[in-house]
Amino acid sequence: MPRIWKSTFKDHDVTPEQAYLNRRQIMAGAAGLGLGSIAGPAFAAPEGLEPNPLEDITNYNNYYEFGTGKTDPAEHAHALTTEPWSVKIDGMVDRPGDYQFEDILANAQIEERIYRLRCVEAWSMVIPWNGFTLASLLDRVGVQSGARFVAFETVTRPEEMPGLRYPVLDWPYREGLRLDEAMHPLTLLATGIYGKDLPNQNGAPLRLVVPWKYGFKGIKSIVRITLQEEMPFTSWNDANPREYGFYSNVNPQVDHPRWSQATERVIGAGLFGSRRETEMFNGYGEEVADLYAGMDLQKNF
Repeated sequence: MPRIWKSTFKDHDVTPEQAYLNRRQIMAGAAGLGLGSIAGPAFAAPEGLEPNPLEDITNYNNYYEFGTGKTDPAEHAHALTTEPWSVKIDGMVDRPGDYQFEDILANAQIEERIYRLRCVEAWSMVIPWNGFTLASLLDRVGVQSGARFVAFETVTRPEEMPGLRYPVLDWPYREGLRLDEAMHPLTLLATGIYGKDLPNQNGAPLRLVVPWKYGFKGIKSIVRITLQEEMPFTSWNDANPREYGFYSNVNPQVDHPRWSQATERVIGAGLFGSRRETEMFNGYGEEVADLYAGMDLQKNF
């Protein structure tokens, strides 16, 4: 299973990419010696799960509001204004309101986590995120009894997002989780990569990361979070329900209608990328499989 490294840090503590990797090697060695005082892996993982370079992570993206090409977000996302930023939290919560991003951060415990990212397009990479659990934010606003789902919405600014000129999806981009998925300790609200602020093309200033689901579930540049009783509208499921289910858990046994999901192309591994076998729940099954006990994961894809 993929490894998750954790440590808390202040907003001004920036870790360069190479220093981050060197520190990770030291932490791994210390964990092997049983030195519990150094922050170590919160979950077991296979050896050799190394993060992609920052160049890979920031230049190979899906963010259709800036264009459908993989390099379009890096080319156009600089136009997105991320300060000031607020997130509307509403619906079935005790303390609804428009929360300023800096106020959200002031009460957040930022952690470093290395997660595997698996795209529905059958490619993958490994990303060292910085962020805090979605559960901690939901606990802060108070989830009311009867809430069963969490809906998310991306910012929509046609003057800053050239991709919005085209009806690729029913804008704004919207996604959703079941409440127990949202409250799971693996579910992260990311604020950075490699200890640096999250780049615009990766969903600045706040994006969702759910590592056992296909990457499109990780909605970017969040401006609204709504707690509700009914299953929320989700953009890709609305556009093509046959290809994009609400759950969209990584499942090598359920092919996309146009390609197999049994293997994935690893970004950064040579000219065309090497391939690896895709793992159920992207390798996080030990942590999340019980969320779906008794469910038909082909019907509920």
